[in-house]
Amino acid sequence: MFPQDLVGFLESGVSVLVGTRDARLAPDATRAVGARLADDGGELMVFLPAATCATALANVGDNGRIAVCFSRAFDHRAVQVKGRAIEVRLAREQERALVDRYRAALSEELGHVGVPPRATLRWAHWPCHVVRLRVEGVFVQTPGPGAGAPLEGGGGGAR
Repeated sequence: MFPQDLVGFLESGVSVLVGTRDARLAPDATRAVGARLADDGGELMVFLPAATCATALANVGDNGRIAVCFSRAFDHRAVQVKGRAIEVRLAREQERALVDRYRAALSEELGHVGVPPRATLRWAHWPCHVVRLRVEGVFVQTPGPGAGAPLEGGGGGAR
């Protein structure tokens, strides 16, 4: 479903924001601290810091809907993945290495646009909850004429 370059983008140090909504359609956004695609691309795991994700978890528990936006600061490349949560659990200790790698990569990435590492490395990151979702749609969010369009063939529209 996802071409290899898009998998690399989603699993790199790009900013990952998770959007959910409650029963009254009130939105919530929270920062994730990593993501991992299943081998077939049909499922995505996002890692949400326990310190900041209570509302997102409540919303997912209520209706299962979730959107995950991946964006790169230096060129504004962005992709949104929408889906339905199929599992919520505490992250396992062996998954901490993924979160730590993401945190270091995000710090380096944001350093390219002037955000000092001391700022990003202080963000809550562990312990985490993992939300595993079934991917239902992938959309271009990079500013420009294609913004909002579905990615063709799971990734043909990515830039």
